[in-house]
Amino acid sequence: MSGNGRIRIVVADDHPLYREGVARALADDPGIEVVGQGEDADSAVTLTHELRPDLVLLDLSMPGGGGIEALRRIRAGNAPPKVAILTVSEEDDDVMRALKAGAAGYLLKGIGSRELVAIVKDLARGLTYVSPTLAGRILNAMREGGARKAPNPIDDLSKREEDILRLVAEGQSNKEVGLALDLQEKTVKHYMTSILQKLHARNRVEAAVIARGHWTK
Repeated sequence: MSGNGRIRIVVADDHPLYREGVARALADDPGIEVVGQGEDADSAVTLTHELRPDLVLLDLSMPGGGGIEALRRIRAGNAPPKVAILTVSEEDDDVMRALKAGAAGYLLKGIGSRELVAIVKDLARGLTYVSPTLAGRILNAMREGGARKAPNPIDDLSKREEDILRLVAEGQSNKEVGLALDLQEKTVKHYMTSILQKLHARNRVEAAVIARGHWTK
């Protein structure tokens, strides 16, 4: 914490209005100081190294590798801060990946500002937090031994990601996929970032080839 006892926080999210709103909500509390804002994974890591905050709040789907990649890079540094994911994703595998990578918290974006402030203070004190709507499912998964890695990367995809990949493999654009699945085009792009990471694919064409090779077996 800073010399005045305030919790120093970096917020990283590629949606400026949402990021700035979170920063304002946190900064309104006298016990919190927002020292930096980033718009992608690289800026989140750079700001963390430069500013040495107590806590970093990361969006899951950001340019530059996403929140999980930023989380891993931050946690690999010397004396890393606490890191929490603040996202819209309620996918079990996203929660498990975040926790396995070292996240202290996994928060959903529907959270209110007062609750966010309270959770941030708990995280800074060393507690952990997973949104209640997800906690029960994750505990059950952990009791069963957690998610086991399948030999084929396709099996690591969530149901939504698989639905998107099937349409991409058919040659549909992000806009067409969004219309078919009632999703915003930007949301489809975020899902595609996650799909490429999980498949270790360099682009959507390579991902489609991997998918066809799996589904035609």
